[in-house]
Amino acid sequence: MAMKKTKKTQAILSGSLWALVAMVFTMVVIGGITRLTGSGLSMVEWEPITGILPPLTQEQWIAEFARYQTSPEFLKVHSDMILSQFKSIFWLEYIHRLWGRALALVLLIPTYICFSKAKYSFLRPRIGALWILGASQGFLGWYMVKSGLVNDPMVSPYRLAAHLLLGFTIFAFALSSVFALKPPLTTLGYSHRDLQKTQFAGLLGLAFLLLTVTMGAFVAGLKAGLVYNTFPKMGSTWLPPEIFFNTPFWTNFTENPATVQLTHRILATLSLGYLLFFAISIHKRRIPHQVLTASLVLAGLIALQYLLGIVTLLYQVPVSLGTIHQACALLVFGVLIYILSYTSRMQKG
Repeated sequence: MAMKKTKKTQAILSGSLWALVAMVFTMVVIGGITRLTGSGLSMVEWEPITGILPPLTQEQWIAEFARYQTSPEFLKVHSDMILSQFKSIFWLEYIHRLWGRALALVLLIPTYICFSKAKYSFLRPRIGALWILGASQGFLGWYMVKSGLVNDPMVSPYRLAAHLLLGFTIFAFALSSVFALKPPLTTLGYSHRDLQKTQFAGLLGLAFLLLTVTMGAFVAGLKAGLVYNTFPKMGSTWLPPEIFFNTPFWTNFTENPATVQLTHRILATLSLGYLLFFAISIHKRRIPHQVLTASLVLAGLIALQYLLGIVTLLYQVPVSLGTIHQACALLVFGVLIYILSYTSRMQKG
């Protein structure tokens, strides 16, 4: 009976963590749709508690719309917007915020299990980190939105990049927590040196990917995907003439749309080349077939991601392609986390 109860608890814990992973993934996707549809500035107040319920009556909708009408976005961009149009952008931002609250409710399940059962005490630091990161993401999300409610109806690309990277970090913590539940693996029959080399190379690939994602966030924040919609050249040249127009020099890489898009292209190409090389090279090593299979999935996903980036650019960033492009980046990231987690478990075996 005790054994059956233990297995049931393990299943609930594992299931709730997987649900958390899926919800964080969905949260990032919803965030991308919210940004691409221009819905992110529709809610001009941050109400963590009272904002759980949306407007339910016509009077409440009129009051919500009146608040939006005081924002720079309405005054400078959507001054002819009517209430029915406002509702369409409001709902996306509302769902995005509500999903964050739902994440907290799901996180209560592994929190209760890990802090009530000594057997799972090793997960407590991860669960605690998820609460801290989740709360920080809520504050950062509002801090980002607030930047578009002052003068210009555009959020700070710096805050957008931080918000996206924190979302990737939360996803990594949730996914690695699932893998941490699994027991250590034996290195018997495999090369310890090959495992170490694979882990180091995987970490380097993760760094390449996160740099590319960061620049992708700046592309989104500056709407840099709407300039130079040609590939492989940017217009008629390889290097646009205005890439170093800004002063000081370093601001070109975060505030000049042409330079930001060029940098994103270069980093994406480097990530593609490196991760394809990584996926091919590890097949010469004595490592588990699970890692080798994951490397093939990684190669396919990074190639798809690169192709999606090109098509998204050529079609001037439609919502559908932009959303899939962001989601695919998170999938590539997830496969790398799997490879690193698997090899880490073998190091402990």
